[in-house]
Amino acid sequence: MTLLLAELSQTEVWVTNSFFLAIALVSIFAALKMVTTDNVVHAALYLLVVLASVAAVYIILGAEFAAATQVLVYIGAILVLLLFGVMLTRARIGSESDLDHDQKWIGAMVAVIMAAVMGYSLWEGFEDAKLPDDRIVQGVEPVADTIFSTYIVPFEAISVLLLAALIGAVVVARRD
Repeated sequence: MTLLLAELSQTEVWVTNSFFLAIALVSIFAALKMVTTDNVVHAALYLLVVLASVAAVYIILGAEFAAATQVLVYIGAILVLLLFGVMLTRARIGSESDLDHDQKWIGAMVAVIMAAVMGYSLWEGFEDAKLPDDRIVQGVEPVADTIFSTYIVPFEAISVLLLAALIGAVVVARRD
């Protein structure tokens, strides 16, 4: 099923933009908490919120397959693998202030510079660009056909890599 985006009314556009703003604010907050927390499990849970918000943005854009893939692969596999790794290595769960250092300002400065460079690049690259009025949101079929025909080998290689990482985590944990 295709949907012409030019057929959306002003109210629908306002609602869509409002949902996007809410999701973006939640994602920014969770990303900031993820990189500033001292607890590795809390960081993984904040990562879950960030990845879920990316899936929500995919849904707003009409890319259901990308949203489902985001949930299954990143939230369902990568995040679970990360949590298994934390649990199996018997890392301390609470805050670890002895691992902290006084050079956080360097990371913050690099982040601000990178954000400024990306913002400038986007502004210069898309300053006068207008989206066409006849944009068509595609369904799941073309994406699925491409992934499972043209890119089937990399898709399967990633699944084998994730399985090998999970087995490796179990082997490392069982040595004790």
